[in-house]
Amino acid sequence: AALDASVPLRVLFETSTVEAFAAEVGRQIGTGARRPLEAAPRPERVPLSLAQQRYWFLNQFDTSSAVDNIPFAVRLQGDLDLAAMQAAVRDVIGRHEMLRTYYPDPDGGPHQIVLPVEEALPDLTPYDVTEDDLTEEIVAFMSTTFDVTRQVPVASRIFRITDTDYVLAFVVHHVSADGASMAPLARDVTIAYEARSRGENPGWEPLPVQYADYALWQRDVIGSEDDPDSVAAQQIEYWKRTLAGLPDQIDLPADRPRPPRQSFRGDSLHFTVDAELHRGLQELARRHNATLFMVIHAALATLMGRLSGTDDVAIGTPIAGRGERVLDDLIGMFVNTLVFRTRVQSDVAFDEFLAQVRETDLGA
Repeated sequence: AALDASVPLRVLFETSTVEAFAAEVGRQIGTGARRPLEAAPRPERVPLSLAQQRYWFLNQFDTSSAVDNIPFAVRLQGDLDLAAMQAAVRDVIGRHEMLRTYYPDPDGGPHQIVLPVEEALPDLTPYDVTEDDLTEEIVAFMSTTFDVTRQVPVASRIFRITDTDYVLAFVVHHVSADGASMAPLARDVTIAYEARSRGENPGWEPLPVQYADYALWQRDVIGSEDDPDSVAAQQIEYWKRTLAGLPDQIDLPADRPRPPRQSFRGDSLHFTVDAELHRGLQELARRHNATLFMVIHAALATLMGRLSGTDDVAIGTPIAGRGERVLDDLIGMFVNTLVFRTRVQSDVAFDEFLAQVRETDLGA
């Protein structure tokens, strides 16, 4: 950004010394093609971002589902200043427009409506619970459902277990936030509460942009898929070509049949990669000018191919989508899913397969 340079990710792998990389960056100075992300005058109707558009559709498909909720809860022990906490939450809602935005769908499609702070404040009157009921009560609260066309899809509550033991809980629909948003949310509530406890205003700097600025900027930078020279058209062409003929699913062995109706129930399997194995994986990655991610991707694709008996394996991974520095402290929906399609051939050595995965990952 400082050099107005457009530096493709691949350059980091093709120029693997500081000297070579600096020379390549020097050649790129002044090539930053996209306009900077800045606050600008807004039209009467602010569109949804592309990621929001996806989650808006999913919400309208089933407004009774809580599967796209993002929960956040923190235990607070000690003498809680309830007035200061209420003021702090008000400060944070005022700071982040996403926490007071909803998405109606009149003629012309969905758009963003930002409410005044006073119309978006939650009722933070303490909700009394027992320790035995706490988890069940929090889960029930986190399962709050929203119709994002009619209400701001954000809720918060203070659970009081005793006079010195509380839980502050937030639940936000994915259309308004992502997992990475929980860090600025927690930090800003903490800063605001600490300041309000001393009778002062939070001392933070104003955010340089709001999410509406990002949505407008994204639409402008990506352009229309009907324009063959646009970023949108070029990227869609890449994905059409890359994912052509991809099977709907790979048939992995399972201990029970796929249910007729999606339940979203699941489980987690935890395991440890010890220091010696981690060191060996890192050394393997370095020998092949790859990353640890690429090595694990290649291993996972190999495993999935063997378990399913197919050579066509697609693996998805979330990406943060926060490629601009001004988005670091912003609450909003930025994440996306990147698809890596690989051909797992049994007669190819793993080193050769890793080289193919490296190219797949860099291309995507």
